[in-house]
Amino acid sequence: MSSTTIAADAVDHEGFPADKSKTGGWVPAALILGIEICERLSTMGIAVNLVTYLGGTMHLPSAVSANTVTDFMGTSFLLCLLGGFLADSFLGRYKTIAIFSTIQAMGTGMLAITTKVPQLRPPPCAAHANCQTANGLQMGMLYLALYLIALGTGGLKSSVSGFGSDQFDERDEKEKSQMAYFFNRFFLFISIGTLTAVTVLVYLEDNVSRSLAYGICSLSMFIAIFIFFSGTRRYRYKKTVRSPIVQISQVIAAAIRKRRMNVPYDINMLYETNHEASRIQHTDQFRFLDKAAIVAEDDFSEKKVAASPNPWNLCTVTRVEEVKMMARLLPIWATTIIFWTTYAQMITFSVDQASTMERSIGNFQIPAGSVTVFFVAAILITLAVYDRLIMPFWKKWKGKPGFTSLQRIAIGLVLSTIGMAAAALVEMKRLSVAKSAGRTTATLPISVFLLIPQFFLVGSGEAFIYTGQLDFFITQSPKGMKTMSTGLFLTTLSLGFFFSSMLVSIVKGATRSHRGEGWLADKINYGRLDLFYALLAVLGVINFVVYSICAVWYKPKKPNPAVEMGNVANGAGAEEKC
Repeated sequence: MSSTTIAADAVDHEGFPADKSKTGGWVPAALILGIEICERLSTMGIAVNLVTYLGGTMHLPSAVSANTVTDFMGTSFLLCLLGGFLADSFLGRYKTIAIFSTIQAMGTGMLAITTKVPQLRPPPCAAHANCQTANGLQMGMLYLALYLIALGTGGLKSSVSGFGSDQFDERDEKEKSQMAYFFNRFFLFISIGTLTAVTVLVYLEDNVSRSLAYGICSLSMFIAIFIFFSGTRRYRYKKTVRSPIVQISQVIAAAIRKRRMNVPYDINMLYETNHEASRIQHTDQFRFLDKAAIVAEDDFSEKKVAASPNPWNLCTVTRVEEVKMMARLLPIWATTIIFWTTYAQMITFSVDQASTMERSIGNFQIPAGSVTVFFVAAILITLAVYDRLIMPFWKKWKGKPGFTSLQRIAIGLVLSTIGMAAAALVEMKRLSVAKSAGRTTATLPISVFLLIPQFFLVGSGEAFIYTGQLDFFITQSPKGMKTMSTGLFLTTLSLGFFFSSMLVSIVKGATRSHRGEGWLADKINYGRLDLFYALLAVLGVINFVVYSICAVWYKPKKPNPAVEMGNVANGAGAEEKC
């Protein structure tokens, strides 16, 4: 095989250099995306309607139900770090996806059984009665199933996008352009899975059988796993490297050991052994870490000069710069967490709002969990408009294929903040209707379609911020840390959900009084959810100001002058300014 037919840094299933004509491309990538569709189908089919099950069947208070959902989702995404670590260091992305997708399918099957057995839920009771809440055994079985699903979701999710992008050679101009579209297609497939979940699955849960719906999720995942295995011979694989956590620890440890030494004025005096083409150019940020590359007298004292020094004492400039690259991601990482706190309200309190509103279209009543279809529709419409209108227009006008990743993140933050402001106004209207019609009224005379603005704004925001974050964290991270970097991105979702739980608990405790239940009452009609939404809008404004400062401060990785610009990963270098 000639060098032009060999994919860079990739091997086939037998460990030989990957032949482009026989491996990779859109067909294997599509098989991988099938896993992602089914993961979304299961996770969102459970999450968007879980709050109604916890309140209506398990008889938990509104705030407790919301926190249970956000804790479940938060744990799912937090475990992405574990999946990323295992994929980068030991298992590889293929095995990680195979193992954890099986765990997720088993967890969903267990949830189907848990919701089917009558002994695993409290007895039914009339609305507004003093209902018996679920006991410890019932909640324990439910939590076991949910967190088995969370483990599976977290383990596979950090590897799916990375393994999909592995199917394209970034040194091949044609395949590199295909990979640029892969991230949008990836999110499109996520949205298709979510759309099916909030329509078909939620309808089955509310009107046919919840256990049947969860059983379908489990079966679909097993089918997707079988299809995934069918592409084993067509995939391109990247070899695992040393643990990114160990590499980061070595640089920090070496820098601390040499903290009293001064960095030389001539950076060429710093230690470097990598070939010119694989080096990462030195940057001026985080100068303290440069101390790890200072050559001390005793670094080679116990070995021959030609031997490699102890990496806990001396690191190359390239290794130091890889750690700097990860450190530079952190401010952007931290300032995107608030978006996912806003997102959490769309699948918890907004669904709770919908359950009290008029949802009928003729003789058909929309399930409360299905109102999130407006959210998914906004995502799909935004992606289509961006893909077909904005990207071509921007390329003609600016010569660039769409907004940079930092610009997309900024747009998402702005839209979500406006969405929370709109949500506060709608809730004020809903509460005024509840006050006049009676707070115990099961269905208030106010249309559920008033919730569309908040779903549409936050949904459009997610279309921008998710693709922006995914692009940013993959293209701006070192090659050997891409799965870990994807896991880092997904922890913003995790921390957003956890922050939502914490904020709910703080607000509930701080606003509760002897004469009332505070902003977040056990029954939504007795609270002031509008003020909670307004608080999130204010936090969103503050966060956007901080994000803007971080985006201006951020310096993208430099292209290596020794190689052509076309060979730099994703070609994202100098275009990443906000």
